[in-house]
Amino acid sequence: MSSPTEAIREQLMADNSEYQRLRQEHARYAAQLEQLAARPYLTEDEKIEEVRLKKLKLRVKDLMEILIHQTRVG
Repeated sequence: MSSPTEAIREQLMADNSEYQRLRQEHARYAAQLEQLAARPYLTEDEKIEEVRLKKLKLRVKDLMEILIHQTRVG
């Protein structure tokens, strides 16, 4: 049995193109961060890129959570 929040996420994935786009963007940032994490060491530019990607990923997650909240109270 899924939680109410999971049910909302599933509904948004099925019906909301903005949520779908944000989820894909979040996954893309996560994949890029995984690639950086797999390196034995990071250059200064790669460290800056890692911070930038983390911020972007968090921003997208926040936007997804806003959509979930709007759907919940909605």
